Amino acid sequence: MILVTLGTQDKSFVRLLKAIEKSLKTGKIKEKIIVQAGYTVYDSSYMEIFDFVDIDTFNQLIQKCDILITHGGVGSILEGLKHRKKVIAAARLQKYGEHTNDHQKQIIKRFVQDGYIVELKHFNKIEDAIVQVKNIKPKTYQSNTQNMVRLIENYIDHN
Repeated sequence: MILVTLGTQDKSFVRLLKAIEKSLKTGKIKEKIIVQAGYTVYDSSYMEIFDFVDIDTFNQLIQKCDILITHGGVGSILEGLKHRKKVIAAARLQKYGEHTNDHQKQIIKRFVQDGYIVELKHFNKIEDAIVQVKNIKPKTYQSNTQNMVRLIENYIDHN
């Protein structure tokens, strides 16, 4: 099963769902698709779509999925990595009214450079990204939280 999460951004990301549905219709994607669409309104007979789900349901879906396709939000990407899922990320872009700027491109670029995820650059080739992510072994995510805590504690202790 592929889980698609569009986050809680108040702007639509219908472009991603159209690309997925097109590949489902042509048989290029054969897996079951479940979507947490947030504020994106989209009707499909090819995908199971929820606006929002409670945290327990979300965690169950993450656990069950083989692949997570998500927008370029740090929280969504990290959620997939924490659960050791193969992640494909697609940037919401300003030119399509999907975000106020293109910062998600930089976020995705960094996760790709560090070997954690696959980027969906060409929406008309989503099935290629799915094949690519199936054939890689992404790095295990290493949180930097404890290092940041030590730095802050050290700063507080010495100032």
